[in-house]
Amino acid sequence: MHPTIGNTRDYAARVLAHRRAGDEFTETLLERALAPAGLSAADRGLCHELVFGVVRWQATLDWLIAQKTQGRTQKPGLQDLLRLGLYQIFWLDRIPDHAAVHETVELAKRDGYGAQAGFVNAVLRGFLREAIATKALLTELKTTQPALGWSQPGWLVARWLKQWGDERMRSLLEWNNAPAKLYARVNTLRADAGQLVEQWRDEGVEYDFLTRNWTGENLMFELKSHPPLASLASFRQGKFYIQDPSTLLAVRELDPRPGESILDLCAAPGGKTTFMAQLMNNEGRLVACDLAEERLQLVRENCTRLGVTCVEAVTTPPLPPQSTSFDKVLVDAPCSNTGVLRRRVDLRWRIQPEEISRLRTTQLNLLRQAATLLKPGGVLVYSTCSLEPEENGEVVSEFLSASTGFGLERERALTPFADSVDGAYVARLAKGM
Repeated sequence: MHPTIGNTRDYAARVLAHRRAGDEFTETLLERALAPAGLSAADRGLCHELVFGVVRWQATLDWLIAQKTQGRTQKPGLQDLLRLGLYQIFWLDRIPDHAAVHETVELAKRDGYGAQAGFVNAVLRGFLREAIATKALLTELKTTQPALGWSQPGWLVARWLKQWGDERMRSLLEWNNAPAKLYARVNTLRADAGQLVEQWRDEGVEYDFLTRNWTGENLMFELKSHPPLASLASFRQGKFYIQDPSTLLAVRELDPRPGESILDLCAAPGGKTTFMAQLMNNEGRLVACDLAEERLQLVRENCTRLGVTCVEAVTTPPLPPQSTSFDKVLVDAPCSNTGVLRRRVDLRWRIQPEEISRLRTTQLNLLRQAATLLKPGGVLVYSTCSLEPEENGEVVSEFLSASTGFGLERERALTPFADSVDGAYVARLAKGM
């Protein structure tokens, strides 16, 4: 038996219980639970895998459970335990089946489900007896009922099939269910790439360089393995920032330069803001705006850690006279986040079809507001992490059709199946003189 699997599964079950009880995202709950846990790197990784795997594959797991329980509704905590057991049996190779069953039954007893321990044991052992047939059935489901087989909302699967066709739709579904990789941007305000990797070697960080045609060289790294980030001196010293390579595209299109006056209209948590400050070498004026003060505090904290000094963080966009309006404005708009479902595991179960239309109104209003704050000859960049045309090119087209003096210079969409990064859309607009 895995020497600490019981302890690891305790933490996983705890996080899943807290997830049911509130609105916080699983990533936040897991980070909070593991911070004082003292687990080894391997056990932390296993806990992440268990929690994220159960959330991602929830629909498929529940379908399996229904096959053995005649569709009867289980208590939520008991349902989570069955999901944990089945996930280990059918999705994980590193835990022996007998250990998965034993520890799930023991966990049921520890969590107050002692009377149902026999039931849990019977369900899981029933699946073990039919493991080969069940694995074949799970494979078949991906073809015959892709939404159920890949555990993703049917309305999104239908939308993506219509938009991209069967092959790319299935590639996206597979991407969304794979563990998200962790990427780091070197903060050149604090260190260069050579200095950072030298320190990482001493800290036990394993990495690969990553380059895309929009990132530039010696800037992005894929982190292969590492101690808890908060424990690294290089992190506390602000020598790197965690963000997906796709998020750099919007800033590259904005092309911030030292001495310019720039507005980041939807700044939190600050990844794009601090990258802009880095490219500006802390020279100029960079106003970071966000409506929520608690989210704006994240921007301030990140700026402090990274040594960013040119940022003004405000909850209300400034309304300067024409002579002091902005050279460039970034509108990284609130969106459905369908390009980052791999990374934000709860979103697939929270997003609703009507949200896309609702968000489009917000996105257009932000673009119109940004347009009034831009100097003649200025640059306006609109970006989302959505894959949906209604939030991307269609928003830009509607804005341009009603806004004289603006022109589309270029636009680009990144997709997981074509670019192997999170989904993103970026459009660069220019305001006439």
